[in-house]
Amino acid sequence: MKLRNGEQMKKVFDGIKEGKLGSESNPAVVRVKTKKRMKEVEAVFNENGWQYVVELEPDKSEDITALEILLNPIKTRIAEEKVGRNDPCPCGSGKKFKKCCGK
Repeated sequence: MKLRNGEQMKKVFDGIKEGKLGSESNPAVVRVKTKKRMKEVEAVFNENGWQYVVELEPDKSEDITALEILLNPIKTRIAEEKVGRNDPCPCGSGKKFKKCCGK
């Protein structure tokens, strides 16, 4: 797709979908400092049935963000329905919204 002045539009989605975190196609990758901590993290992954890769690197800082994402998933927000101008007012007055609270 071309834009004005002959510039090419950058392709954002290449058609390859990344698998769900913790699955075989996209295992969770975490980094820990000690073997004791490694066993603790592995126990959590095994308990929940998630696929994972644990890297033991004592000289680097611990990074367990993938595990935290799996343990605390983002909750879907449900949007409230908007009140139309000609709908009854939600305050219960019996008037149309535009004549009551919609002023």
